[in-house]
Amino acid sequence: MISRENLKRVIVPQNMRFTLHEETVPRSILKDIADLSGTPHVLIITGLRRAGKSTLLKQINENLFSSKNTYLNFEDEKLLSFTTEDFSAVQETFLELNDRVEVVFFDEIQNVDKWEIAVRKFHNEGLKVIITGSNASLLSKEFGTKLTGRHLNIVLYPFSFREYLVFREIELSENDFYLPEKIVHLRKEFNSYFEKGGIPEYLKYEREEIIKQIYEDILIKDIIVRYGISDERSFRELARLLISNVGKLFSYTRLKANLGFGSMNTVKSHIAFMENSYLLFQVEKYDTSLKRQIINNKKVYCIDNSFLNLVSFETTVNLGRKLENIVFVELKRRKYTIHYHREKFECDFVLSLKNRVAGVIQVCYQLDNDNMAREINGIVEAVTLYQLKEGLILTMDQEEERSTNGISIHVLPVWKWLLR
Repeated sequence: MISRENLKRVIVPQNMRFTLHEETVPRSILKDIADLSGTPHVLIITGLRRAGKSTLLKQINENLFSSKNTYLNFEDEKLLSFTTEDFSAVQETFLELNDRVEVVFFDEIQNVDKWEIAVRKFHNEGLKVIITGSNASLLSKEFGTKLTGRHLNIVLYPFSFREYLVFREIELSENDFYLPEKIVHLRKEFNSYFEKGGIPEYLKYEREEIIKQIYEDILIKDIIVRYGISDERSFRELARLLISNVGKLFSYTRLKANLGFGSMNTVKSHIAFMENSYLLFQVEKYDTSLKRQIINNKKVYCIDNSFLNLVSFETTVNLGRKLENIVFVELKRRKYTIHYHREKFECDFVLSLKNRVAGVIQVCYQLDNDNMAREINGIVEAVTLYQLKEGLILTMDQEEERSTNGISIHVLPVWKWLLR
């Protein structure tokens, strides 16, 4: 058991830093959290390591609550021996340090085994509980059982392009889309975002070691140690191979054979671990049959372009696939269900909302004579099959309107679409 005195040595300095005002980039997700903050539910914020969850908690504290709050980050090395039984001492220490506690923030709580039992206890006693974690296993069936109907889930992604512009202290107005000098400036900033991605700490210091260390922490702390992976070499090869091939089709069977895994289930579970840690995302082919969706080949995308540049096998990742990766992550931010289309032709993204196809998107770095027919045929086939009226092709820099067989096709630069 950790003594209350030792807990104070952790809690007091942490709360001093937590309440210290700092100028940070306001996260757009704050609007969603504001809508949910008045509910009686436990709020669970998950996302990639170092995507800004701790900073977001500070923003929530400053902007949404005026009551007595307290904070505890479980990544502190002084809490390595912390167990579920120590939560009682935490509650007593919170009350000893504060006259009243109404909101409790727990950061990276997945480091404590059976933490959900303690969270339920705090919740049952009338406290507002907001927690973060860098592993989607926080949303496991076990937790759903402990707090059935009493928790709401929120995912934080790295900076969007709009947030990146705020970080760069660039103000944006509607007129900027029509002023040549502003357009040139926005294109230049997007080129930088295209290469660097949106992980706040990396953008602040621009040290490649930061991305490489985040990657190592995900692999080792969040996956290899947590899930007891014994064949570390094969697991690392799988991770790098997938990151090197974003936007490409793959099959579990082929990965098993190429990397020498003992079973296809091992490949499936390893990829699921990477999804739980928000490093990678799988995308299935759109099909009205769930069974066919499951057995068809998959595509994979990465949480941030910085990983494509710094941990991939390839020295130069295909520009079109990097652009496609940015679009995918933005679609996740916008809460679409995402599939790919592949029949006679292929279309990159089929977007669904509430089990209804809401749109289709093709991504192409540059439309030219070599790829024009393929890209147009893919979007027209998808628009026709899903009974839509229009489709969208996103490019690096082209903008035009087309009409094919009565179907409207909008061609738009990704940077402009990101800001809409």
